[in-house]
Amino acid sequence: MDKKAKPDGIVLTEAQKKSRRERSIAIALALGVLVVLFFAVTMVKGPAVMLRPM
Repeated sequence: MDKKAKPDGIVLTEAQKKSRRERSIAIALALGVLVVLFFAVTMVKGPAVMLRPM
């Protein structure tokens, strides 16, 4: 019997793995920038954020 089992599904090449990692890092950085931007806007507006008409 073969000791080495074949992996199920799609097997990515090293170039595809690198591309996926770089894309994931870019998405994470963009999300981080948005979080910091929303936080900064909230801090600049101060408590006026909560004082709005319903």
